[in-house]
Amino acid sequence: LEGQQKLAEARVLVIGAGGLGSPVLLYLAAAGIGHIGIVDNDRVDVSNLQRQVIHSTAEVGEPKVESAKNRLLALNPNLKISTFDLQFSPEHVDLIFQETWDVVVDGTDNLPTRYLIDDVCFLKNTPWVYGSIYRFEGQVSVFNVQDGPCYRDLFPEPPPPNSIPSCEQGGVLGVLPGVVGSLQANEAIKIILGIGEVLAGRLLIYDAEAMNFQTLTFSANSDRPTVKD
Repeated sequence: LEGQQKLAEARVLVIGAGGLGSPVLLYLAAAGIGHIGIVDNDRVDVSNLQRQVIHSTAEVGEPKVESAKNRLLALNPNLKISTFDLQFSPEHVDLIFQETWDVVVDGTDNLPTRYLIDDVCFLKNTPWVYGSIYRFEGQVSVFNVQDGPCYRDLFPEPPPPNSIPSCEQGGVLGVLPGVVGSLQANEAIKIILGIGEVLAGRLLIYDAEAMNFQTLTFSANSDRPTVKD
């Protein structure tokens, strides 16, 4: 009962309502998270439905945030949902963070947005759960938990533009985001409840083709500023 109360009082921001965001949103809502924020400026497209399972053919052409909101309310009508039909960009950060979020979950598929998420969460002292997918491989980690490492500690410099294709360009196994997104939801719930060992300082790598999990460890960069304004 105590843990369920913590979930009911929790506020989680999910950036992206696509392949990763779909399982994250569904499992957080089903778990009883009280307030969920959804950021996405895209529309539902029939070509995405093999992996974006929160949407259906009936919502093709609709804003993803509205389609996701309707699906979550059908699952949990007591849920409070804030939608942001816009891109997560520097000019929109203040609007999105007018509300206080306990955890941020990354459901994006582009690197500039991830670096922005990392910087914003670092400055606001907010933990965030990272997930990425490409073809048969997925990655999960947790950043900025109890002064733990950040995304820039693991990937200090962005790769050259267009050097890493998106899911749309490179392809992805349809069930892969379901696995990775479920792991992200699991980490978010652990952070809220304060249980177990979250993936702080650890990068979980999942190979769906070989059915293999590996964990790499990393630490905070001592050169990174520690003062949070």
